[in-house]
Amino acid sequence: MDIILKFLFRYLTYWVIYSLGILNVFSQINNVTEELQLHSDLSESSGLIYFNNKLITHNDSGGAITLFEINVGSGEVERTVTITNATNVDWEDITQDDTHIYIGDIGNNSGTRTDLKIYKILKSDYLSSVAVTAEIIEFSYSDQLTFASNSRDTEWDAEALVSLNATDLILFTKNWVDGTTKAYTISKNAGTYVVSPEVTILNSGGLITGATFNNLTNKLFLIGYTWVIPFNVLQPFVRIINNFVGNDVFSGDVISISLVSELGVEQTESIAFISENEYYVTSESFSFPFIGSDYGKLISFETDDVVLGVNDYITDNHFRVYPNPVSGKLLVENNKDERAIHSLELFDVNSRLIHKNSNMEHIDMANLIEGIYFLKIVLENDNFSIKKIIKN
Repeated sequence: MDIILKFLFRYLTYWVIYSLGILNVFSQINNVTEELQLHSDLSESSGLIYFNNKLITHNDSGGAITLFEINVGSGEVERTVTITNATNVDWEDITQDDTHIYIGDIGNNSGTRTDLKIYKILKSDYLSSVAVTAEIIEFSYSDQLTFASNSRDTEWDAEALVSLNATDLILFTKNWVDGTTKAYTISKNAGTYVVSPEVTILNSGGLITGATFNNLTNKLFLIGYTWVIPFNVLQPFVRIINNFVGNDVFSGDVISISLVSELGVEQTESIAFISENEYYVTSESFSFPFIGSDYGKLISFETDDVVLGVNDYITDNHFRVYPNPVSGKLLVENNKDERAIHSLELFDVNSRLIHKNSNMEHIDMANLIEGIYFLKIVLENDNFSIKKIIKN
């Protein structure tokens, strides 16, 4: 009876979190497509980045200490790189910044590990050799007080890692207990650290298994699936977080998107952004009674995000935009450039285009809610300037 009650409690907890804990439940994902079958060597692909026009992935627990380069068109493995001083206890995610690649040996299904680490390798080394040596970032959780074995019943597992800024990585827990997720900031410098959770906890409603931070749109994407047997197992989802403050990434707005109607049952494990609105996801092979897949998959989807841009950006004071703050009509004067204004495009803080005027030098904001907006002033030669606008 205790086992039955525990199961029912767990199921109801997940359902309540899934139903009530996520804001703004609407789809911003389009064209979800199974692109191809991954090579048999990658049946347990668990992390993913896009670098040097290739997808780079790795396998999880007990796999090779190897990164695999995948041809996006064919799915074939074109190159492998070995991390010579590493072990693969449970590699679960990979992320990158301008100079380095970071591999998270962070999987901890039983909650017993005291050897959690992140391998840091130079991109220049990666590109020039098929065998590289990594720096090592070791860490432990400040709030983990017990290391008793609880297989698939621990809050100290983790499978998601992103590079957030120049100095910090963010790790996300895969909480088997109640479907919530904590975020931990970890220094990018080699060393040994005790890390503490950020203030805000995400009611993720499932198991978070991969992450990518798109620095073109400042949006965080988390991939995962539900885990309540037998009623709600391996239902893939995406959580999109934006407008967060500092490293407290879950302080922002959360959008919950189910991928069940497009993919069915899948063990989605990793995600990587390719551009401002293109993403790839990998899914492991899996086996359950009456359901399963004997191969890994590469899946793609698109978003409707817009980058406010850096190419051909006009940095000097070509334009006078007033009044700012504004309550009604916003006026634009071209002070220096002889070329005419082609269009005025107004974006919200989520980078969504909400209004566009062509061949006009004003935009009416009277009916918009108060807040921060961005005005993109586009000239006839497609050069543009961006102005921050405050609506009262």
